[in-house]
Amino acid sequence: MAEELVDPDTKNTPVLDNEVASVSQKSVKISEWTTTRLELWSFYVFYIGNSGLSGFNFGPSQFQNLLYLAGYDPSQEPFTAACSADSDCVLPYLGRVRDVNSIVLLTNGIAFAIQAGLLLMIGAWADYGRWRPNITIFFTIVGVAVSFAWLGVEDPSQWRAGVALYLLGLITYQCTLTFWTAAFPGLARDLPEVKQSALDALEKKKPAHDHAEYESLARNRVSNVSFAVGSAGQIIVLAIMVGILKGLKSDESTENNTKAFSVLIAFSGAAWLLCAIPWFIFEKRRPGLSLPPNTSLLTVGFKQTYVALRECMKLKQTFLYLIFYFLMGDVLNTTVTVIATLQNSVVSYSTLQLTLLLIVGIAAQAVGIYVFWLVQKKYKISTKAMLSFNAFWIIILTIWGLIGVHTDKFGFKHVWEIWLYQTFYGLMVCPWYAYSQTMISEVAPLPQMFLFFALFSVVGKTSAFIGPFVTSAIIADSGNNNNMPFAFLFAVGVVSTVFLYLVDVPKSRIECEEFIEGEARRKAFEDAPAPVVSVRL
Repeated sequence: MAEELVDPDTKNTPVLDNEVASVSQKSVKISEWTTTRLELWSFYVFYIGNSGLSGFNFGPSQFQNLLYLAGYDPSQEPFTAACSADSDCVLPYLGRVRDVNSIVLLTNGIAFAIQAGLLLMIGAWADYGRWRPNITIFFTIVGVAVSFAWLGVEDPSQWRAGVALYLLGLITYQCTLTFWTAAFPGLARDLPEVKQSALDALEKKKPAHDHAEYESLARNRVSNVSFAVGSAGQIIVLAIMVGILKGLKSDESTENNTKAFSVLIAFSGAAWLLCAIPWFIFEKRRPGLSLPPNTSLLTVGFKQTYVALRECMKLKQTFLYLIFYFLMGDVLNTTVTVIATLQNSVVSYSTLQLTLLLIVGIAAQAVGIYVFWLVQKKYKISTKAMLSFNAFWIIILTIWGLIGVHTDKFGFKHVWEIWLYQTFYGLMVCPWYAYSQTMISEVAPLPQMFLFFALFSVVGKTSAFIGPFVTSAIIADSGNNNNMPFAFLFAVGVVSTVFLYLVDVPKSRIECEEFIEGEARRKAFEDAPAPVVSVRL
């Protein structure tokens, strides 16, 4: 037996030192840090605020509402006839007259393009030093400020200001979500029970493979519970919003409704800040890597992305999942955006209707994510299998929209469909956000986990701006048929599942171990002092 030390954070979890001798156990590490219950629940609560109510839900709806109110019927002289439910609605935007839904998709694509460039430069910063939480704090504060700025945009004539706030809202929300999500593998690894499992594996009381499966389930638990808790918290926030809408009498006039949108966005920002404070205080500043020689913070992102892409070619399973994530992420992000534009039109931009729809959707999301997790836990189903099942229902969503290309009887064109969609989306589609992130941790090397999360985020944001650009062009070229993009999305979704099918997770673990050894020999990554401790047997 090796010498046992006492973790000063828990006073009862054994921590061991020195080097792992066995190649098969080199991926089994015991961190010097321990995740406390307070830190874990702070992580969970953070997502109640950073759930996208301001930047991803009400912000886009208010933006589209302003466009609709400022737009005109293209069958008449410009700006002489207001838009109506029975006519198209257009505005001049970026050099040509465009359909309002096309403008939303195009702006969405621009936002994701900016995010891709931003994360390419700063994504790798989360790997270095102890200040990585500062990135999350910065984007959160800016996101909250943008939420409050919407209070100054309540008139249709201000739709151009809405473009700026829409862009900033999406960018800050997505960047905050990226760096918050990337923390969960470390939290799961540092759970006392996971550390005990690692110790048992190092002492050969259990196979290293069993520990890998146990840690995988722990990652799934942290990821799924965080989304379930976030969903439950969002329902409370939305219930309060219903009261706010009643007080503002949002359903009495268009002006009241437009003002109510901005008030809800600001309230969402306040809830975001309140829920973020515990995570700002209790997140442990776990040490990262030290900067490689001849590298600065301005260049390390590009260098690390190059290294990760280069190594992804060697990490075959990681590369296969990267392709799937690129394609299916594009399908889902664009599908949700297209449906959201259709939904807003169907319910006539009613803040009360949209809030009630969100309550139903998020309640279904909480149930869906938690049931997925309970089934996985009970039957010990792999992350890949759960994700494959989830991907099937995403494709079904595109088929639903595709049916509406040539008929008005189906395809997100009726209020009853929107209610059904919110329930279906929550139950069957939302688990994607948990399982797709967990799967990254299944196929990425642990010491560079933040780097690979940043790489996948860059890839995800790259795909997310390609889809809106393509679908915006499809709508324009199809005579403003807002359902035509679903044909493209269905085809891409089907192709993407082939790459997920080819991913071999056990083989990926072997590839990641060889990757870590190779990078250590080349000193491509420099470790910070004692980020993990392990044992010589």
